[in-house]
Amino acid sequence: MNMPIPKFPLGKAIEAIIDFFTDHFAFLTKGLSKITETGIDALVDGMLFLPPWLLILVFAALAAWLSNRRIALFTLFGLLFIWNLGLWKVTVSTIALVLIATLVAVCIGVPIGTLAALYRGVNRVTMPILDFMQTMPAFVYLIPAIPFFGLGPVSAIFSTVIFAMPPAIRLTCLGIQQVPEELIEAADAFGSTRSQKLFKLQLPLARPTIMAGVNQTIMLSLSMVVIAAMIGAGGLGGEVWKAIQRLKPGMGFEAGLGVVIVAIILDRITQNIGKNSMNKGGTK
Repeated sequence: MNMPIPKFPLGKAIEAIIDFFTDHFAFLTKGLSKITETGIDALVDGMLFLPPWLLILVFAALAAWLSNRRIALFTLFGLLFIWNLGLWKVTVSTIALVLIATLVAVCIGVPIGTLAALYRGVNRVTMPILDFMQTMPAFVYLIPAIPFFGLGPVSAIFSTVIFAMPPAIRLTCLGIQQVPEELIEAADAFGSTRSQKLFKLQLPLARPTIMAGVNQTIMLSLSMVVIAAMIGAGGLGGEVWKAIQRLKPGMGFEAGLGVVIVAIILDRITQNIGKNSMNKGGTK
């Protein structure tokens, strides 16, 4: 008679860990939830305070300043089209979620990537974790967010930050590691300290690669914000989710087209910022 092989209690162990943190650190998660929700509401209300046509002109002007006239025109007509479809409020909500999630992911990811580039021990620990994070299905990130923060945009921000952070870490580390060794030796020969080398040599030269990481972080944030509509994130993803539930393909296509327009605008702007930083770096 074959003895059954006992199942390793991985799922129960994870549930026990989540229960422990939710029981003993509920005050911390509630505080973070209130702060994040206040920030989201303030950003959304601030953008909706302006008339849609005025905010669209502001976005187009920012696109012209940060990139070029062609992207500015696409921004202008693309956002006007979204407004015409009646999706302006949900689009503003999506943009706010993406901006906040990207800001948090970059603020955490760039320092970690810098440490991974400078210290071999940090690199050895960080890279396997990033491999694990990038192979994990996106839907799985929604599961731990609900016990900690409940349903709503705060859980969406939490899961989006975790999902979108790896490119910022990897490309920051790569950019610093690709700085020519001759320049580092020259800085050492002139008596530069470690902080001087980092802030005046390595980070400026790594800026184009870091901006590529920011670009990928924005794109992953946008995709995750759409998926996070399943846990009450709202925005354009919420409209897609409603269309699926109500079997309205036209409604879903309109919301999906809005996501595409926002994605193209953010992608082209960040790409141009990266190209401009590369050109400035090359002319110095």
